[in-house]
Amino acid sequence: MVRVTWKLASAPQTVCNYLKWQWKKMKLSYQTFFYNHFMDHGYFADICMEPMFWFVDNFTKFLGPFFVFAVCALTVSVIGIAYWIGLPYWWGRNPALTVVLFLVGHWLLANICFHYYMAASVSPGYPPQGALIPEAASICKKCIAPKPPRTHHCSVCNRCIIKMDHHCPWLNNCIGHYNHRYFFLYMVYMVVGVFFLIVFGVELAYYEVWLDPSDANSDDDDYLEGHPVRFNHSVIVPVPEYLTGNHSSSEPASPSQKRTARQSCIIYMAFINVGVFVALGSLAMWHARLIGAGETSIEAHINKAETKRLAAQNKVYANPYDLGRRKNWRLFLGLVGGRTWRHVLLPSSHGPPGSGLTWPSVHSDAEGDADESKD
Repeated sequence: MVRVTWKLASAPQTVCNYLKWQWKKMKLSYQTFFYNHFMDHGYFADICMEPMFWFVDNFTKFLGPFFVFAVCALTVSVIGIAYWIGLPYWWGRNPALTVVLFLVGHWLLANICFHYYMAASVSPGYPPQGALIPEAASICKKCIAPKPPRTHHCSVCNRCIIKMDHHCPWLNNCIGHYNHRYFFLYMVYMVVGVFFLIVFGVELAYYEVWLDPSDANSDDDDYLEGHPVRFNHSVIVPVPEYLTGNHSSSEPASPSQKRTARQSCIIYMAFINVGVFVALGSLAMWHARLIGAGETSIEAHINKAETKRLAAQNKVYANPYDLGRRKNWRLFLGLVGGRTWRHVLLPSSHGPPGSGLTWPSVHSDAEGDADESKD
């Protein structure tokens, strides 16, 4: 008996097998065409993303001076408003307190300017070219040169950086071994500085922005009707002239315009100071945690990946450069060789201990050229 098979019924399966075979051939051709010993999916993805990386690196390098100018302009504007509005206000309130605020504010300002300038101008540190490196961790694929431990290549600067943390566009400079302390102390003093302005500017902002100046002569219990005074814990304090509208100027439109400009400046300062306090405060706390753990931003990601990798093998990873929180901070701040906290509270140009080519670790008995006995 002859069995009749209709080819139409097996057509879908035939088409499916044909497509699978064509896909296998295309995949094999692709792998044959591109394959070499170093090729993998990650490398191929990096090649495809290289134009984007090039654009970001050159874009960051090009805009670096503009970012520096923006930081300087914002800082100068905030300081100018503090002189214009804040200083006369507190001088009218309490001259003795104003002198204290003046000294504290300028101590903070001196530290901010000094550490920002040093962080932006001091070289982060580069491996010596053509010289013998005491210890090489690997070979840089872009520089084609040995890399000391904790050294990484910056694609923006196109150089290897000793103990690289990151490239900061706001400084137009890399953060490395020789300027990491300046960068961190700049953030700390900037956060303290804006907090200082916020604390001693809240009362002024309340009377300038949130409180209507016309309320000074209203039925509010805090004011005497018809008189430019207010009660403050049984002490009569004169209300500033700009709140009562009693100006000596003969121009009728000037007071209103002046109040509007003052309110705009105070609102501007409030946004800038609060934004810097939150953003830079969070970044400073993050870096403080890294410094206490003896690692940089790059090393934090490397150590996290190593911890996860070894945990899968039932092993525990320990950061070899974590010498303990207290010792990590002392080496980072350079409090060695007789230096004290005076070198942190006041501007100091002392460099970090060691050359950055060798590092003390938990596996070494000696600290090499980062020994605390050296400056």
